[in-house]
Amino acid sequence: KAMGEQACALARAVGYTSAGTVEFIVDGNRNFYFLEMNTRLQVEHPVTELITGVDLVEQMIRVAAGEPLPFRQEDLKINGWAMESRLYAEDPYRNFLPSIGRLTRYRPPVEGATETGIVRNDTGVYEGGEISMFYDPMIAKLCTWGPTRADAINEMRLALDTFEVEGIGHNLPFCSAVMDHPRFTSGDITTAFIAEEFPDGFQGATLDAQTLRRVGAACAAMNRVAEIRRTKISGTMDNHQRRVGDTWVVSLQGDQHKVTIAADKSGSTVTFGDGEALRVESDWTPGDSLARLTVNGTPLVLKTGKIPMGFRIRLRGADLKVLVQSPRQAELHALMPEKLPPDTSKFLLCPMPGLIVSITVAEGDEVQEGQALATVEAMKMENILKAERKGVVKKITASAGTSLKVDEVIMEFE
Repeated sequence: KAMGEQACALARAVGYTSAGTVEFIVDGNRNFYFLEMNTRLQVEHPVTELITGVDLVEQMIRVAAGEPLPFRQEDLKINGWAMESRLYAEDPYRNFLPSIGRLTRYRPPVEGATETGIVRNDTGVYEGGEISMFYDPMIAKLCTWGPTRADAINEMRLALDTFEVEGIGHNLPFCSAVMDHPRFTSGDITTAFIAEEFPDGFQGATLDAQTLRRVGAACAAMNRVAEIRRTKISGTMDNHQRRVGDTWVVSLQGDQHKVTIAADKSGSTVTFGDGEALRVESDWTPGDSLARLTVNGTPLVLKTGKIPMGFRIRLRGADLKVLVQSPRQAELHALMPEKLPPDTSKFLLCPMPGLIVSITVAEGDEVQEGQALATVEAMKMENILKAERKGVVKKITASAGTSLKVDEVIMEFE
């Protein structure tokens, strides 16, 4: 109430008309201090609209046309809880650096009323459109409403689970991980939440053991559907007919589970080695990028992609390679050497698609740890690239004005 009175006093003092936002900083003792005023519609305005039922854009237009507001402050009530997840073209696995490219897939969740809340998505992009380096990286605002904060969070979880974006790096996995973070769900957060909980950046979420079991059971059932489809390929030799087995080894997040599958017309029962049985039902078919399943009657939505002998699964901030193999395949796969990534320690790579603004060193220069080497501009931001260690510049392959793709070489060191 006190903050609202101060905000109104400020607006009156400058003769301000229309929508606007006064921002304050609040300390641990609930003392508040003026920060700034945004004399425009705020990015978070859908949250206000969802909890008040007032269309702010409509009211701005009416006020601009000279109409009086049709309500007074005492007429406004707050109903329920709402929250907003901003979809950004920023790669959380690369310290949220900008990402550009074509949206090869853009399928937001269904908007409107759900059984327990509301889903809304404000956006201006479309599947097949291009995200360029010249504009702000925000491309959508996903909002949910629920009667309680827990309901709003759960609606957001489900909406994020079904939001499909491909072709660019984006922050949906990070938003999903936050929704499941115990400190966030408890509400025990401050503006230092990300710095405190992700001090080394975002490396993906780790799913708990029970969720992994549900994912493993789902993938085993999905693999059985895919295997049955493969048996129906035409033109095979009569004496080489493929048979689908009942015993499989599911490998995910460093663990292996031997499972058996008993299937019927409505689904599959997947039994693990310790005797736990999970019932999986779904209408998923091979090629679908979104799998909507129930596991023991509880909904589970997975973003899926095909990889050799398994699936790429994305769920709640985790990006998993799930292998579903026959026992013999799993035995042989364990003997395969792991391919190591190439050594790029002697190269300065462009961490994002962008424009080289300047190169601050020359070939033959000795550079020190932390010294600025180049500046890259992308999405209204300049990023200074610095030396990670002492060295000598051997070769420079880019110059000011050059547009580079992610991981293109800028310079090489001796």
